[in-house]
Amino acid sequence: MHGMEYDTLIPQDREPIGKDPFTFHCHPDVPCFLKCCRDVHLPLYPYDILLLKKQLGITSGEVIERYTELTEGSHPYFPGLRLKLFDDTARSCPFLSGDGCTVYVNRPTSCRTYPLERGLECTGKGGDIKVHHFLTHHPYCKGHFESRTYTLKQWERDQNLHQCNLMNDLWAELDAFFATNPWVGEGQAGPYQRLAFMAVYNIDDFRSYTQQHHIIEQFKLPKDERRRIQKDDESLLQFSFKWLESILGGRKRLLKK
Repeated sequence: MHGMEYDTLIPQDREPIGKDPFTFHCHPDVPCFLKCCRDVHLPLYPYDILLLKKQLGITSGEVIERYTELTEGSHPYFPGLRLKLFDDTARSCPFLSGDGCTVYVNRPTSCRTYPLERGLECTGKGGDIKVHHFLTHHPYCKGHFESRTYTLKQWERDQNLHQCNLMNDLWAELDAFFATNPWVGEGQAGPYQRLAFMAVYNIDDFRSYTQQHHIIEQFKLPKDERRRIQKDDESLLQFSFKWLESILGGRKRLLKK
């Protein structure tokens, strides 16, 4: 989409930010503390599942079953996941305690990005992604009236967002490819779409799948990268993104032996 078209899609409670600092500080003494952890639509990206898996010490399948539910994705051709809230009157986050977040170290991307939002625009030029940042203004949030200031770079560094952003950018490139409907003809939740869902969200099942079908051995990979893929979930997730685009008719991101 063109820049002017993109601008018209920005909600009134979102303010584009650049290099100018913004004011925000969330802490237990603000009257709205933990309000943003209730009755919220929180998307979960593939890397978020890895973070929660690591924090909770359970499998990716267990994370998906216990703490997520299917939702609409960014386009009609691939579903998304969102956090499953408690079925209480407040619709609380399942990781919320009286003292705050119990998964704070490995909390999902959207939580650590707030009060900013990060939008990714596919420019259509070779699949390039353009990044936009916005400052949200929810009426209940009093953190905006605190005196602490940040620049965008300071906030991303303070919230340890670098790796989240890197992995989410890679996911956005693949999801933009999914938006072209590469599984046309097989219908909703067809075999390739189910395979793709497993590969991007359920890393433990995908690891088993790659071992059973000797997937990694089929491609030319440096020895150190092959070792990382075999041992590290994050490296395997990056491999899954490349593999899916390659087998579904997109860019050949991997070389066959």
